Amino acid sequence: MSSAPPRFGANYTPSQGWFHHWLDFDLDEVRADLDSIAGLGLDHIRVFPLWPLFQPNRTLVRPRAVEQLVQLADAAAERGLDVNVDGLQGHLSSFDFLPAWTRTWHRRNIFTDPDVVAGQAEYLRTLAAALADRPNFIGMTVGNEIAQFAAAPHPDPDRITPAQAGSWLDRLLAACEEGAPGRMHLHAEYDASWYQDDQPFTPAHAARTGAVTAVHSWVFNGTAQRHGATATATEHHAAYLVELSKAWALEPHRPVWLQEVGAPAPHIPPEHAAAFTAATVANALDCPDLWGVTWWCSHDVSRSLADFPELEYTLGLLTNDRRVKPAGQAVARIAAQWRDREHRPAPRTCALVVDAGDEETAPRRSVCAPGGPVFEAFARLTADGARPTTVLASRADDTDHLAARGITEVVTPEQAGLPARPATRTAP
Repeated sequence: MSSAPPRFGANYTPSQGWFHHWLDFDLDEVRADLDSIAGLGLDHIRVFPLWPLFQPNRTLVRPRAVEQLVQLADAAAERGLDVNVDGLQGHLSSFDFLPAWTRTWHRRNIFTDPDVVAGQAEYLRTLAAALADRPNFIGMTVGNEIAQFAAAPHPDPDRITPAQAGSWLDRLLAACEEGAPGRMHLHAEYDASWYQDDQPFTPAHAARTGAVTAVHSWVFNGTAQRHGATATATEHHAAYLVELSKAWALEPHRPVWLQEVGAPAPHIPPEHAAAFTAATVANALDCPDLWGVTWWCSHDVSRSLADFPELEYTLGLLTNDRRVKPAGQAVARIAAQWRDREHRPAPRTCALVVDAGDEETAPRRSVCAPGGPVFEAFARLTADGARPTTVLASRADDTDHLAARGITEVVTPEQAGLPARPATRTAP
């Protein structure tokens, strides 16, 4: 079990032009943004190339765009910031960015068409190879929440099976490894992978594929609406996803990266954003095996840009003129408190049973969603003073598995629903 200090970072949203800044790349503006991020005491950023701009044709990855990405990474290094790069954008803040060679007259499935997948692999390999010799390069994330293209509620999904999703992930992660051997390459899906029964990207994919597990925590998914801005379930939602992921992990201490988390208004009122931020991060830090926390996002979106959902404009730790917001002050305080400090939370000895059906496909994973029995039981246990984790029903009697994770008692959702401290059974 690692005891390294937790990492603290931000998803880099350029203050000028949002991600469209790649069209008019200005290194001086980037440097100013990175100065403001480093000023918070953060140690890394997550960076988002726009796929259609970097690979406008299936056989063309633009050298100039790749050069600009390397310049950004080098500027980050000068400020003590490590860099993770998301390759396939993909989807950002309600907008889809897919190259023309996958749409309309060239419409083909981005997960299964052999030519498209070969093009994606070459693109990811090229980006990884360009950064492979940079000491501050963490590794590649295949793409940002790309699972959303594979099922509803996307208006035009590319339908696939879980087996096809797994094959696609294996192929693209191998391309990242080919480009930059030994780096921390991973994939990142939104919470539908944990909560939506028919999402082909499954909890098993998230918790078993790639170097670490990534979770993205957004309380506008029904959590804040159901429980309120200051409720236990809301302030512990990120911690819940971290611990939920461990039910499917094959390694007892697989690292988990809280790669996205934010304070979306009006679900989290602006005047409560700092308190929510502090509580969310503190609760996540009470999870063993947490690699780090990367806040969404670094800078607000400028009001000069149209058609974003209202909540997307105000998620930054800094304004789009680089002033630190209360949430940014909260993250800066936490980062300072944890600098060079070991992260060694006590084991979570109480495990909540998750029965989502077959563990590979999780056809009943909605039991884990807000309002579902696992979700609500986790919130009740936490409010009652417990520090729960989760275990699959198929492993609830596996003595070796429980011991490796430090679990000493197992609780069903029904037991957790009792009005007093739930009855438990001792782990075998």
